[in-house]
Amino acid sequence: MILQKGDTLFRQGESGPLYKLVKGMLKIVRVHQDGSQFMVNIIVPGDTIPHHSLISPHPYYGTAIALVPSEVEVIATDRWYKELAEEPERYKDVAMALQNSLRMMQKRIDQLTEVSPAAKLEQLRIWIEGYIAPSTISDILTQDEIGQFIGLRRETINRLMRKTHKQAK
Repeated sequence: MILQKGDTLFRQGESGPLYKLVKGMLKIVRVHQDGSQFMVNIIVPGDTIPHHSLISPHPYYGTAIALVPSEVEVIATDRWYKELAEEPERYKDVAMALQNSLRMMQKRIDQLTEVSPAAKLEQLRIWIEGYIAPSTISDILTQDEIGQFIGLRRETINRLMRKTHKQAK
């Protein structure tokens, strides 16, 4: 299945299949009662999502939206869970996928624990642009989303990006 930038793969609270991201990048956002959104995760190629449903089904935790043109493989949950039950060695594959997700979260924690706001932004920029080059972080995320993801105010992100842009000239 091909998604264009901005296409929604699934919505928070719905139930459905699992997906493997073949190429591209997705963001996961939580939608609050008042309609406001908060970006909670970024999905990169090789990830099978939703992570919390790899062993047993559960409604989608957030809404998945393509950040760039993306290709996803649909995985039928009935087949997935049946194969897990019939082939217990497949749990190792699930454990490896979850381990990879935890390692990515460790990288994100490293980004969040940088002392200076500039260092937080730079760590995130390097990580994201490693997947989307030659595009840049500001091509795919708003300043609000960047701030949400690394725990900074949008105004701080704006100031840091202006400063970086001036230094690049």
